[in-house]
Amino acid sequence: MIKRLSIAAFGLLLLSSCGEYYRVQKSTDVAERYSYAKKSYNEQKYGRVVSLLEDVVPSLVGTAEGPQSTYLLANSYFEQGQEADASRYFQSYYTSYPKAPMAEEAHFKAGYCLYKASPDARLDQSATLGAIKELQTYLDLYPEGGHKGEVEQMLFDLQDKLAYKEYLAAKLYFDLGLYLGNNYESAVITAQNALKDFPYTRHKEDIYFLILRAKYEQAELSVPERLQERIREALDSYYAYVNDFPEGKYRKAAQRIYERMNSRKTQD
Repeated sequence: MIKRLSIAAFGLLLLSSCGEYYRVQKSTDVAERYSYAKKSYNEQKYGRVVSLLEDVVPSLVGTAEGPQSTYLLANSYFEQGQEADASRYFQSYYTSYPKAPMAEEAHFKAGYCLYKASPDARLDQSATLGAIKELQTYLDLYPEGGHKGEVEQMLFDLQDKLAYKEYLAAKLYFDLGLYLGNNYESAVITAQNALKDFPYTRHKEDIYFLILRAKYEQAELSVPERLQERIREALDSYYAYVNDFPEGKYRKAAQRIYERMNSRKTQD
């Protein structure tokens, strides 16, 4: 009997809480809505905070509650995994209140949200470029900030994603071969630019080997008057690969290309 009463009492309390929230939600009293939003935030009811503060935050700009209300709204979006809205309000916070206590944290979370929203390398990377810009701004403003290590790692991850996108583009050119032109040359140029722009990428070995393969194919398909030049270029690419990756995963395949180019060099 006691257990049933406790459950019933809990149900009444829940209904009362919901009823109060719906009443406040319809209220036009900014102070009441903001006060209830803070209460909901402390209870980790972030959906309620968002619903209550979306209309309230603009009314609090220029007041003492302006910075906190903006941050609570941004962080509530953040806690719900709504990165795009969270980043927008974190940016609004540090732009409107650059000297506010949570400005550094807002800079970090604005960049972190964009980092989380960065798409697969095969898709458009505009969001990735935006995340890089935001995170770099954090490092520029807070070179010894509390999130320095995390930000540096995120920047590396994002730049590596761009490098991988370039590698995929180079590989696509390679796979096209001589279709509608010399795509091997395009593969080489794209891959070389990737190495130039992202010299520390995790995909460096793959890019080096792709260049070697493309140079090899060009030599194999070369007209006689350019054959020796292209063999030399293929051999140079081989040495570049083995110098950086003497025990690389493509070592055996690279060796076969080297032997083939050497034999062609001797024969021709």
